[in-house]
Amino acid sequence: MDRDIRDGDTYRNVEEFFRRWLEPGFGRVTGVAEPSLRPDGRAVAVTGTVLEKLEGLGSTRVAVADGDGLRVLTGGPGNDRCPRWSPDGNTIAFLSDRADEGVFGLYLLRDGLGEAVSAPRPDGTVEYCAWSPDGGRILLGVAGLGADLAGGQGSGTHSVRSDDGPGWLPTVDGGEESAWRSAWVYDVAGATVRRVSPHGLNVWEAAWLGPDSIVAVASEGDPGEGAWYTAALVAVDVTGGGAEVVYKPQSQLGWPAGSPGGRRIAVVEALSSDRWIVAGDLRLVDPASGAVVAADTGGVDVTGLQWLDDRRLGYVGVRGMDTVAGVYDTETGARTELLATDASSGARYPEAAFAPDGTAALLLERYDRPPAVTLVAPGGAPAELAALTDPGAEWLASVAGTAAAVRWTAPDGLEIEGVLCRPAGDGPFPLVVLVHGGPVWAYRNRWRMGYDYTPLLVSRGFAVLHPNPRGSSGRGQEFAGAVYGDMGGADTHDILSGVDDLVARGIADPARLGVTGGSYGGFMSCWLVTQDRRFAAAVAVAPVTNWYSQHLTSNIGHFDALFLDDDPYAAGGRYHERSPVRHARAVRTPTLLVAGARDRCTPPTQAAEFHTALRDHGVETELVVYPEEGHGVRRLPARVDLAARMLSWFERHLRAR
Repeated sequence: MDRDIRDGDTYRNVEEFFRRWLEPGFGRVTGVAEPSLRPDGRAVAVTGTVLEKLEGLGSTRVAVADGDGLRVLTGGPGNDRCPRWSPDGNTIAFLSDRADEGVFGLYLLRDGLGEAVSAPRPDGTVEYCAWSPDGGRILLGVAGLGADLAGGQGSGTHSVRSDDGPGWLPTVDGGEESAWRSAWVYDVAGATVRRVSPHGLNVWEAAWLGPDSIVAVASEGDPGEGAWYTAALVAVDVTGGGAEVVYKPQSQLGWPAGSPGGRRIAVVEALSSDRWIVAGDLRLVDPASGAVVAADTGGVDVTGLQWLDDRRLGYVGVRGMDTVAGVYDTETGARTELLATDASSGARYPEAAFAPDGTAALLLERYDRPPAVTLVAPGGAPAELAALTDPGAEWLASVAGTAAAVRWTAPDGLEIEGVLCRPAGDGPFPLVVLVHGGPVWAYRNRWRMGYDYTPLLVSRGFAVLHPNPRGSSGRGQEFAGAVYGDMGGADTHDILSGVDDLVARGIADPARLGVTGGSYGGFMSCWLVTQDRRFAAAVAVAPVTNWYSQHLTSNIGHFDALFLDDDPYAAGGRYHERSPVRHARAVRTPTLLVAGARDRCTPPTQAAEFHTALRDHGVETELVVYPEEGHGVRRLPARVDLAARMLSWFERHLRAR
């Protein structure tokens, strides 16, 4: 493949694909996230993404959806995000980097009108904000400018300055102050901001716990991303009374929420691959006694929490591949499901916002339909406030084929689920298996499946299978934990048996099979071609290919120790047995390897190692490293370039008709 693929017809065709899809939406909100429901339940504030050209990530703006549709409230400069209504519904707090690119501060917009007022700046960049129950203060989660970004955020660090010294100056990794996260509080009346978490405590995420305390998922002594995997639940007295551990989990924690009166803490505990990507069991913690109760959410892996009052708790999550939102009564244990749908809400996992009367706001989408800001009142039907449709989205849906849930049986009898996207007409089709990241994540029925590649490949005549092998979320902790200590084991056969099923049904052509994926999906793309020669081509994005060197060069070394359940310093064992590089001599599949130069989760050397190993054994391979990307390729036009390379690789080796 040419180094500069832009000279070829494939690139021009793919660029035209992106233009037909994206250009009609230029200048409009085409993506929404981070919903906040006004307390009266009649308006939803969101972070809206606006793209002006085929370059970069686009900009983000605060927008509000109500009975009059969707309107943008902020205009930058820079990016505005994370809107949060005040308890009285009169003010929106939000974050913006308008004063310093990449460094977010707190701003207040009163009555949705006029100029936003900036708050004093803490030391670092603000990642999230939350009003106190009485509306008098705002909690700020602050990251130092050298703090790690999670893999789901693209890895790297918050800010890399090129003008901080001469070019020869070395980088130093030693737990410097800029790597820490902390909690701060802004006093609305006094217009002052102060740090409330003690030094030496790294606060990954936090929420109010009554009027004078916060509850945090936090680590002591280490700000590195790997420390998150062993973080505890900590209560912090914001009046200066110190911090106290109230719960040490067996797995990982996410989405802490304290009741308005401070009597209970709700938190999700789950086996998790990445920070901010947590789906699991709801725990209710008594901060006074430390007593912990496991709440029954009806088989839902919870992905978001919000207290409605001191007794009722709004929750959202996944059950199978469905999005479920409901209200849980912490006194009686009764739950009321507001919505259970095969549509998705939110990107990584379902997200929702709640009003005190139990109304929920979701961002519902399907493979062939972009997100719509939707309200669901107790006992009522979903009501759309704003749908993000435009001629480009309609064109994309017209060429993207269809998506349907599929199920098959693994060799050990376990039922496995997935989503199959396919063109019109009869098979067999050339099939690409797209393995998700994680391993603890899951596919749902999302707009374009969340990828550029799926609708592009389907438009060119490919079927695309999105499997949810064991280890995926939505089916409880036992199913998620089945991958623990066994990555590259039974999950391998979960995926291969799905291919067998589609071949047997006449949907997939056994002579034209490909595999791709990113992160864990990148590992599996490399691993599968060492275990089975049925694949005619592979494209691995941000892969792990050598678990031993991954442990020593990644910023999340605790992840591999956890999921391989082994000692990286012991000879042999899973670190060596489950490394694709060790099995490179068995590979015959042409493999394209893709990495981001700024990736600290799966460093680009992982792709380079497998590339070299394949070349040593005479296998066709190419290595593509994007200098401005981290964990995955997120920016335009690099997205166009990767899509063109992937399509060219599969069309050449699978000979799509």
